[in-house]
Amino acid sequence: MEIEKLIKDTFTAHEHVAPDSDTVLATARERIDRKRAISRPLAVAAGVVAVTLAAAAVVVLNRSAGDDGMQAAAPTSGEVTATAPAAPAIADLTMPYTLGWLPSGDVEYYVHRINTGATAEDPHTPIYGGEYMLSVDVGGKKIMVDVQEVKMSPVENAAFKSGPGNPVTINGKRGVESANPGGPAGYEVYFEHPEAGSMYVGVGPENGGTADAQQLVDIGRNIAENITFPGTTKVTPSFGLGALPDGMRMCTFGVEKSLKSSSPSGSADTSYAVGTCAASEGSVTVSTSVVNGPQGTAGKPVQGHETLIADERGYRSLWILDAVGDTPILVAGKVPAADLYAIANGLVLPAK
Repeated sequence: MEIEKLIKDTFTAHEHVAPDSDTVLATARERIDRKRAISRPLAVAAGVVAVTLAAAAVVVLNRSAGDDGMQAAAPTSGEVTATAPAAPAIADLTMPYTLGWLPSGDVEYYVHRINTGATAEDPHTPIYGGEYMLSVDVGGKKIMVDVQEVKMSPVENAAFKSGPGNPVTINGKRGVESANPGGPAGYEVYFEHPEAGSMYVGVGPENGGTADAQQLVDIGRNIAENITFPGTTKVTPSFGLGALPDGMRMCTFGVEKSLKSSSPSGSADTSYAVGTCAASEGSVTVSTSVVNGPQGTAGKPVQGHETLIADERGYRSLWILDAVGDTPILVAGKVPAADLYAIANGLVLPAK
């Protein structure tokens, strides 16, 4: 006899005594002992499931009493009581590569994100690449750093703001670099990506500033030579994705330093693109980094938050109000409103 049927038969035979878990468990053990073909691990599992079923009965009974407006009886000795499950934690995101070296100084990260692009030969297949944007205070001067995967473009297509580049080798990889310390770009280098296309490193002075040319070259080359794959860098978003409708998955993410005056210091604007991830199909945006809004008419509540919903020729926007502190989350795309609500109800929000 299958273990599930054995447990079901035992529990059914004792419905009149539920939720007396001791009685159910004792009978389950008696029947299990008679079934010589059942191994010890399965017998133990059966006993555990029997107790779990009894506990579930208590939860259901207590909930039903509350729903009817009656005061649920206080649990007596021996009864199983349920505790509220802990709220799920907001999962960290992992960058596809890690910066193994940065110059000494105070580092401030502005952007961690995954970009998407495509090649001219295959415009319908998306190609993803991670990007870091940060600043480092070096000797009282702020040095701006931008590191990107440019997997859709080979080194031969390298383009510089400061003019033609010169050949260079980065960790045995063919590359091209350009240096213009007084210009908007500073030092730039493209070199071969270990999978496809290029890696890009740009290092320059803060807007309006200048920097020593050799210093920029040294910083840029050191960063390039110490990039490691696969990435181990963890990024903490301000909210997380949970269960998504069938056929949808996370395509890209962005965690950026918030520039909103109302945002607390150190807070991060977070955005995701979800969908099938096919370049020929539109994605759904899930984001706190929205300039205009919220707007629309009252929608259905989401996780205890009021909402606004708007429909502009099939492009629908669902605003979850005060979802991250006093900041709303926008869920928007050319999909049915039911999909927007499904995504919204699965989000992992910070505790109020």
